[in-house]
This record gives sequence, C-alpha cells and structure tokens, in this order.
Amino acid sequence: MSDFRKLSGEVYASPQIGVADLAEAEALGVKLVINNRPEGESEDQTPGAEIEAAAHAAGMDYRAIPVTMQSMSQEDVASMAQSLAEAPGPVLAYCRSGTRSTLLWALAQSLRGADPDETAATAEAAGYDISPVRAAMDALSSRNR
Repeated sequence: MSDFRKLSGEVYASPQIGVADLAEAEALGVKLVINNRPEGESEDQTPGAEIEAAAHAAGMDYRAIPVTMQSMSQEDVASMAQSLAEAPGPVLAYCRSGTRSTLLWALAQSLRGADPDETAATAEAAGYDISPVRAAMDALSSRNR
C-alpha cells in the first residue's frame, strides 16, 4: 500500500514506490513523478527506468533528481523548484523514506519565498523533520521575499 503524504495541495512525498503504486498516483491526478533516489542505493529498490516507463504508460511525466544528504546542491534545489513550478498538475516525489524529497521540496519552497515556519509545520504534519535544512531555508526565504 502506498504511503503518499501531502505536503501541499499539489505535492505528495513518499517512501520508495513500486510500479503498482502508480495506479494510486494516477487516481490522485498526479501528472509528474520525481525520483530523488540515486540508482542502486539498495537492492530492494525499484529501478528508476521501471518507474519512468510505468509513469509514462499512465500518462504521467517523470523526472530524476537523485540526491543524497551529502550531495544535495543548489542546482538540485533549483531543479526541484523548476520541476514543481512547471508541473502540469499534482506531483509525487519519492526517495527511500520520503525525507530527501521533503527536504528538497522545503528548500524549493523557500527559494520561491515561502514562509519557513509554514513550510516546517506542513512537513511536520506529514511526518517529516526539515530541521537539517532549516538554516538554508531561512537564508533562501529571506533572500527571495
């Protein structure tokens, strides 16, 4: 069963998904699937190419923005922000636990000038802790207000 967690009216975060989970995503109206997981991170991981093929077959776009906590960069944040802004409808972002996807979403929100406190509260309500990127969120948000 899927564990899609709503971060906003248009964005869901999820732990690793499988091909079967895309039926639920389609039912939610998801138009873009974002894979934030590097390939080969674990043996039980569904390959991105399989998710991509199934997403396309279901009429959804697919984008890979693979990150680790050590490699997450400003370019990754900008890519996430652009992907979210250009999505033609709801977005499902996933990684191993959903945390990296949520952190990227939170940073992208701040890049767009969103209030960090509101973003943090939304993430917390979805079960995610954004404290590892909170200082960066505050800096991005104040710079883009």
